[in-house]
Amino acid sequence: MVAVALVQMPSNQKSPSESSTSSTIGLAAILVACLTSGFAGVYTELLLKSDNSIWVKSMQLSFVSMVTSLIGVFLSDWSAVMESGFLQGYSMLVWIVILLQALGGLVIAMVMKYADNILKGFAASISIVLSCLVSYVLLEDLTLSM
Repeated sequence: MVAVALVQMPSNQKSPSESSTSSTIGLAAILVACLTSGFAGVYTELLLKSDNSIWVKSMQLSFVSMVTSLIGVFLSDWSAVMESGFLQGYSMLVWIVILLQALGGLVIAMVMKYADNILKGFAASISIVLSCLVSYVLLEDLTLSM
């Protein structure tokens, strides 16, 4: 995500050398993201296919995530939470997105448990291509440029 942001930064008043530097930094960030993602996927597959329960691992990960998130909330939004509550601004659409993300996480865990990391990578790639095609057909917001 950082790599995409770096590559697509506006180039209003940049010299050619600055533009190529941004592209180089973006490419390097993409390569690092791909490598770390691959290693994380293989390690996750190793953990999921070991003898321990997937539910115990999920609970451990969710506990660490909750503690980290709550620390962030307390440091940045404590006054807003005290004033309006923790779930301020949550609409039905937000709850639907949360539910879909949770279900997607469970599906990915099951794919990793019963298939492998390579299959998950193919599925993610196909979903990106299909999302792009649906976006082009339904939203007509894709412009191709060379």
